[in-house]
Amino acid sequence: MFGRHPLVPSRPQAAKRKPGNGEEHGDSITAAKRARTSTPRPEATSVDGATDALPDPSSSTPKIGKKSSQKGKQKLQEAEKPIWPEYFNELLKIFKALNTVIAFCSSRQQIATTFTVVRTSVERILRKPLELQQVAEIKAILPDLIRFAYTTTSEIRVHSDKTSGVPGSSKNRANSPDIYESFSLENDRADEQVLVLEFVEKVKLKRPDLDYNPIFSAPLLSPADVKKLIEKRNERFQVAIDELILACQTMETPEDPVALVQKAARDHIPIDPSGAVEGTEVSHHNFLSTDSRASIEEVIAEIEGAEEYRDQIVFRKIFDIKEPQYVDLANPVSESIAIGLKSSMNVEKFYSHQAKAINALRDGKHVIVSTGTASGKSVIYQVPLLSMLEEDRDTTAMFIFPTKALAQDQKAALEHLLARVPGLEDVKVATYDGDTPMNKRQGIRETASVIFTNFDMIHVSILPHEDTWRRFLKSMKLLVVDELHYYNGTLGCHTAWIMRRLRRVCAALGNRRIQFVSCSATIGQPAAHMRSIFGVEDLEVVTEDGSPSGRKDFLVWSPPLVDQLKANGQRVSSLIEACTLFKFLLTKGVKTILFCKIRKTCELAMKTIRAQLATEGRADLLERVRAYRGGYSQQDRREIEKQAFSGKLLGIVATNALELGINIGSLDAVVMLGFPFSVASLISLIGAGLRQRQQAGRAGRRLQDSLAVMVADNFPLDQHFVQNPNEIWDSPMADLIVDLSNEVILEGHLQCAADEMPILPKNDEPYFGSSFKTLCEKKLIKDKEGWYHTHPNFKPRPSSHVAIRGALEIKYTILDITDRDTDGRVTVLEEIEVYRALFETYEGGIFMHQGDTYLVHEVSHDERCAKLLKTDVSWLTTPRDYTDIDPVETSRIRAIRGSPHRAYFGKITVKTVVFGFFKIRNNSILDSVDLDTPPFERETVGMWIDVPASALDLLRRKALSPAEAIHAAEHTVLNMSPLYAFATDGDIKTECKIPEKEYAAKESNRKRPARLVFYDGGGKCTGVSAKAFDHTSDLLLQALDRLEACQCETGCPSCIEAANCRSGYLVTNKLGAKLILRSILDLPIDEDEIPDPDPEVAFNMPETVVEATNVKARAKIEVEDLDAEVKETDETLLLPDGGALTRTLRIR
Repeated sequence: MFGRHPLVPSRPQAAKRKPGNGEEHGDSITAAKRARTSTPRPEATSVDGATDALPDPSSSTPKIGKKSSQKGKQKLQEAEKPIWPEYFNELLKIFKALNTVIAFCSSRQQIATTFTVVRTSVERILRKPLELQQVAEIKAILPDLIRFAYTTTSEIRVHSDKTSGVPGSSKNRANSPDIYESFSLENDRADEQVLVLEFVEKVKLKRPDLDYNPIFSAPLLSPADVKKLIEKRNERFQVAIDELILACQTMETPEDPVALVQKAARDHIPIDPSGAVEGTEVSHHNFLSTDSRASIEEVIAEIEGAEEYRDQIVFRKIFDIKEPQYVDLANPVSESIAIGLKSSMNVEKFYSHQAKAINALRDGKHVIVSTGTASGKSVIYQVPLLSMLEEDRDTTAMFIFPTKALAQDQKAALEHLLARVPGLEDVKVATYDGDTPMNKRQGIRETASVIFTNFDMIHVSILPHEDTWRRFLKSMKLLVVDELHYYNGTLGCHTAWIMRRLRRVCAALGNRRIQFVSCSATIGQPAAHMRSIFGVEDLEVVTEDGSPSGRKDFLVWSPPLVDQLKANGQRVSSLIEACTLFKFLLTKGVKTILFCKIRKTCELAMKTIRAQLATEGRADLLERVRAYRGGYSQQDRREIEKQAFSGKLLGIVATNALELGINIGSLDAVVMLGFPFSVASLISLIGAGLRQRQQAGRAGRRLQDSLAVMVADNFPLDQHFVQNPNEIWDSPMADLIVDLSNEVILEGHLQCAADEMPILPKNDEPYFGSSFKTLCEKKLIKDKEGWYHTHPNFKPRPSSHVAIRGALEIKYTILDITDRDTDGRVTVLEEIEVYRALFETYEGGIFMHQGDTYLVHEVSHDERCAKLLKTDVSWLTTPRDYTDIDPVETSRIRAIRGSPHRAYFGKITVKTVVFGFFKIRNNSILDSVDLDTPPFERETVGMWIDVPASALDLLRRKALSPAEAIHAAEHTVLNMSPLYAFATDGDIKTECKIPEKEYAAKESNRKRPARLVFYDGGGKCTGVSAKAFDHTSDLLLQALDRLEACQCETGCPSCIEAANCRSGYLVTNKLGAKLILRSILDLPIDEDEIPDPDPEVAFNMPETVVEATNVKARAKIEVEDLDAEVKETDETLLLPDGGALTRTLRIR
């Protein structure tokens, strides 16, 4: 099923035969077509640099409708067109009639193309009956462009039959349905089967080089568009027939193409699932045990040998087996600890990195371990803890993990170990996080020896109430922070100050003997990063991994073209490809996890997989697949985690909530849907200098072979790595960023620290640095004895004013009220942030949970909850919205070196309005619904630079889109921001231009001012954009240097592309970005070197950008000039894309 739409019925795979022989099943037809159009195969690269040609699974037997040459049309024009049998001329007439009727229905989205509707109209055109066999023959010729299958009535229903017109539904519709009314599947005969006939295609953007995802706006086809579409499909059918005839003629034993089509059609005649005869034997699937599965090499060979395979594997890298390296401990563990390790984990000796770390802890050092995923890092802190507890039962320890799932995993492992160590069976281990009930927290404080927690709880619960934690903090000897690479950028800065506040309180209680252990699978400069976070010296750095690993295969998977004759045509959905591959691996007993970048994609993937498995009757697999992501209720999370840890689950669809080091039971494969947000998110060490990746490293935890697959999206960043896959492995690892000089963040933590214990500068300088004295003078309250106290504005709970993960987020509760009227039961499904609630819980919309669909019945902003009804629909909804990012008040103005233009800093408002939604099925819009919802406005701070009017005029004269140029320039500057603002993804944001607005045929009423805007993504309390503003001139120069030095033609991840761009960086223009940056910097522009527009293909879109006007100032503001003397210092920094730049810091 690789490359096939999931709703197209699968066909039994035919046995391969020699050239010249027929096939019993028509899906495999003996011809020379595939051999004639074969393309070069990719190569597999082993870790020693040797290359082996991948096996070519193609036989010389072609398949009807299978891989046509991408240059097929050109070849047919060069060769003599074949003579058609009369049968095909008649079939062409039928196809043209079908094409006309389906195109008409598709242009009117409310008409479902059921076979009954289509057949009636076609027969009127042909003036004769239309038979199923004839449609099946057409389907056999174009199998991937036509859907001809049975589905349930709920699959094609747009509205409930029991609805009536209400406000909030579609415009200009006399009898609009009630979008809020739930409906019963049983009453509406949702299980009744209907035969559907339709084309599987997308719409094209007005701009010809971009594919259009129609979920953003409803494309209404004009009569001219419909006519053009009909002509293109007719031509495509004729080319397919020509190729088939030529293929049959060039075979060793020529075949009759008509007979082959008729034979192939047998497998394309749909069978009504509800028409099974009573007593018919139901086929059963033998479940393939994960212990007896085929090797990954055999699984890949089977994929490549599948009839539906279309060379999706464009890159393959093989990592060979790595043997373990053992080293003895300098001081052997006690006999009881040895017994526990043997019985609980079967550990009798230690890997080299484990021994080195444990020995260092024995010597009193702090330790940072940066080795591969599943290399046994937990043993490094578990063994010293056991020894400490044996020596002193009053010892306490704190284990800090970034996710609740990971904490639960490690807590269970430690409890399992303690239960098997004689004398330590009664040691109390507890979880202390946001899910911990209030009535249990006191008992944990008073009796627990080990707590599993996170920095959020230390910040808002433990440190503010340190007086109730004194027993625990006085006795704490070990503090462990796992997945240290997670704490980066703004979050890393907050974490560093929280850790210093904790050390300060413990020291005041007389505890200066805490040893710190940090583990990470992915980190560039481990010692420097640990010093930044913990503020300690005397570190032992362990990076040489002595653990074993099995063979690992890494694949880059590029979805195939829907139509092989269109070299630049649309590709099969990456979601469908990833889900189909995931399902295939499950059927082979390969335990697999599918990673999705965002929550909505995770739910959509789960829904797709459910549909695929249900269609194939694989209930045995369906019950062993679950979705896991942030936002689920505590009860749901614990249940899924328990199933995962016990090995009950065979497949998991997850976001990065499960990415960070969690053991879900010896994974065999990881499928990544789309390139993660940065190369760094993939990186992990796999032995002596070889890089495996964070998500890819999750699989193959022992000597068993494993597989990691990146299924590429159609975004430019994904396609860049499809074309340049070695960059994933060859690029250097980016430095992690912790900016301790950010005074905005430091001030918040000083207010918290002063509340925990008054600050005395001479005592507290080792924790907060020398510059903090000035902040204390300005921001805190000083008493007569020289102690500093929290400012009243931060009272009574200073920690509530410091959001370590960004802006303070209000949560909405998602309630399932389906059973409220029958038994009064209301179930809490999850809690989501208000910003997500805005886009996912609008009334009448569809919300997904565990792949199930729920209708949003009511949203109460006063109660902050959304009430949902479980329903079964085949359509989804996507919001119609816009976001305006507008500077509203200027507080600083800064000169740009050598330029008359200025940079501005001040208050920025971000306003989002959801004004409606689309109902979507199969990438087609079924309905457009208007909503009247209040705008969501939030306030932040940031910087902006107005684009000079001369630059706008030049762009327009050269037919370059101002929106594209501004967007590309913003991302170029944003990509350079880590040099000066110490920013990571999401710390600084910009206004992304989206294609559905910029390329719309209808002129937009929202004209955006021509300016580059950058604002604090985490609210007003991060200070990140202010740091960038202080280095505006250098930042702009570095951005321009990077842009002009990059050798790419239209843009790449090294210059204008950014992984977190909302629009998928589709609205960009590299040349336009250069012109804008040079204009702002007042550098010369040679207009003669800019190509003049071709009048026939010139960019001709409605204007969406207008000249910017001045933003009002808060008061009279002096321009910050840069002409004063500065001293310079150079510093080199590795960027997230792998590049290295030297920044020059200029200090007055």
